[in-house]
Amino acid sequence: MIDPLDDPVATVVRFALLKHAPATARNRAPIAAVLSEVLPAAPCAVLEIASGTGEHALWMARNLPQVRWRPSETTLAGLAAIEDWRELCPDLDDRVHPPVLIDVARPPWPGEKVDAVYTANLTHIAPWAATKGLIAGAAARLGQDGLLLIYGPFNERGYYTGAGNTAFDVDLRRRNPDWGLRDRESVEELALAHGFTIERPRTMPADNRLLVNRRM
Repeated sequence: MIDPLDDPVATVVRFALLKHAPATARNRAPIAAVLSEVLPAAPCAVLEIASGTGEHALWMARNLPQVRWRPSETTLAGLAAIEDWRELCPDLDDRVHPPVLIDVARPPWPGEKVDAVYTANLTHIAPWAATKGLIAGAAARLGQDGLLLIYGPFNERGYYTGAGNTAFDVDLRRRNPDWGLRDRESVEELALAHGFTIERPRTMPADNRLLVNRRM
């Protein structure tokens, strides 16, 4: 049987109601490479905020066997979309737990302590309150040395890092004035205020970054 994660487009064609986020197939390998570097080698629990379809959760669990991944979304429809993908990968049931409802802007979130909180492509497609809630909520759910990992496009010292990000930011703000690329330094200042130390941000393909913040 072909792994549905290997060819998500063909999987979506086969299962007509399945939702698919194309970006997940493009960025999952570079993200996994960084996660394998920074996450503990021992079994660890990761809470993903704003999991979308859940494809990242399943693919990361497939490729990082020490990880126990908990996806989340803000609506029941979002949880159902994640469950649709989970049903196609029953061999990962013990590594990708059922998704939970979390409103990132309203911490504290339900649940136990975790080793890492991860999110991808959240900060720019949400109001600034979501980023504030993300950092405050992560600070409450992480123990000492826990990691807050934030993937996406960011400005550097108030400047765009590439022409693609410039056009992307203009489009985001046209669609919603509360959206837009955040300055990396502003996000990291907020993390410092919530008891995190800032580790070296990783430069990722397509003008993205993966911010690594460790709980003191």
